[in-house]
Amino acid sequence: MSTTKNLSVFALGGINEIGKNMYVLEYGEDLLVIDCGSKFPDESLLGVDLIIQDISYLQENKDRIRALLVTHGHEDHIGGIPYLLKQLNMPVYATRLTLGLIELKLREHGLLRDTERVLVDNESTYEFGEITVSFFKTSHSIPDCLGIVFETPEGTVVHTGDFKFDLTPVGGDYADLHKMAEIGKNGVLLLLSESTNAERTGFSLSERIVGEHIEEAFRRADQKIFISTFASNVHRLQQIIDAAIKTNRKIGLLGRSMVNVFSVAEELGYLTLPEGMLIEANQINGMDPEQVVVICTGSQGEPMAALSRLSTGTYRQVSILPGDTVILASSPIPGNEKSVSRIVDNLYLLGAKVIYGSGSASGMHVSGHGFQEELKLMLTLMKPKYFIPIHGEYRMLQQHRILAESVGVEGENIFIINNGDVVDIQQSVARQTRSVQAGHVFVDGLGVGEVGKIILRDRKLLAEEGMLLIVITMSKSDGKLIMKPDTVSRGFIYEREAEELFRELNELVVTIVENTETEQLSRGRKNDLKHTIRKSVEKLLFARTKKRPMILPFIIEI
Repeated sequence: MSTTKNLSVFALGGINEIGKNMYVLEYGEDLLVIDCGSKFPDESLLGVDLIIQDISYLQENKDRIRALLVTHGHEDHIGGIPYLLKQLNMPVYATRLTLGLIELKLREHGLLRDTERVLVDNESTYEFGEITVSFFKTSHSIPDCLGIVFETPEGTVVHTGDFKFDLTPVGGDYADLHKMAEIGKNGVLLLLSESTNAERTGFSLSERIVGEHIEEAFRRADQKIFISTFASNVHRLQQIIDAAIKTNRKIGLLGRSMVNVFSVAEELGYLTLPEGMLIEANQINGMDPEQVVVICTGSQGEPMAALSRLSTGTYRQVSILPGDTVILASSPIPGNEKSVSRIVDNLYLLGAKVIYGSGSASGMHVSGHGFQEELKLMLTLMKPKYFIPIHGEYRMLQQHRILAESVGVEGENIFIINNGDVVDIQQSVARQTRSVQAGHVFVDGLGVGEVGKIILRDRKLLAEEGMLLIVITMSKSDGKLIMKPDTVSRGFIYEREAEELFRELNELVVTIVENTETEQLSRGRKNDLKHTIRKSVEKLLFARTKKRPMILPFIIEI
């Protein structure tokens, strides 16, 4: 091993994707992890609950890990923390609200007692070996967001976290422009900046606009109001509370995550509401409809969330009635558009008045991520020598590269990388020549990493083609059939409508068994027989139906 130290920076998640953000910075024997998020699966990942990072590299270097630094409390930055800490115990550094949200997860996973938690703010400074860490305030759609500054012997590295430049933020969460400018004035070797809205021109709208539109919609509504938003969007929750106060409505909460986040935010002082304003879910239907607003989860179309169940009339305690107003105060994350559209259709079928769409479409949501001019402003403030666009899909990273070049960053100093690609900096020269292991790990119920390509392939086959179970009962002594095969179809074809096909199939199985030498079975070579049956039946079914169901021969010896 070379004694010359490198500054190395790479991502284990968050590049060429939206979600599961995790970045690593290391110098010599010191390794720091930035964020540990999760992301939701798309429709192709049947049965998968959550996607997190492959942390093989961290496990191999666990003795060098000094801390997990968390920029803010959104799921794509904290959702994977319990799964990380179950395998690698490390101190967690985060702001007050972010720690409160992380602690909810740690408590649920039984990790709270064993996890060291360190409260930070924008004035904090920490030494981790040869790396000095400090922070600066940014604006986003959740309070207590920070960018992180790493001072290393090679130079200064800045990670922006998620940000926008909102000049009229809710709750006074102003970005610290003066500190950013000072960091840039002192010299930034490498900037890692988020790219979510790199395709969107101009400046993002202020969150304050949403509050005005929410209040206006509340005044126009003459029955119950249902409003769905991200549970972690605490600023939005306060705007809803303020509008409810002005229109004399009580507030009900639906959805476990909404109740949990609301409780933490209120306890920590990030939400303020009059005593007695909250009502229980079982009180909602019994109150005058013009006196109620319901805040619920499910703005991304999650099938088991409150809004989805309300839209299908299957929420046990509360119903949406004709004339009720439903507001979706969020925009769909890429990939969730179909699910959200389905819910909107269902709400209209119930007779509800539905308000949805972002920006000027409804005024009920603005992005928490900066548009092109804000990304250029960050680049201009920091004036980095090297630049790595992060937090976005490939086209967003490429667009961010163009923006960086437009404000003076040299093209050869911009690195478009994949998860696992390492940028090494030595004597102020950056190179990308190596990679570490990175990828997806699937969380499925209580199982983490147990679902692989084969299981997903089988689930896809079952979902698309169905299953055929062939039960063969044989004599253990001579290998002869005791009775005719019993064939059971699930999701493939209805047996009563295909009697001729199943008769032909059973005759084929009988022929195969009768032509199999008895001595083969006596030696326990049933697997060969199953394989022959599977291949022959598959060939027959495809010829007759053009379908390939999962075929499961099952041999019972009596």
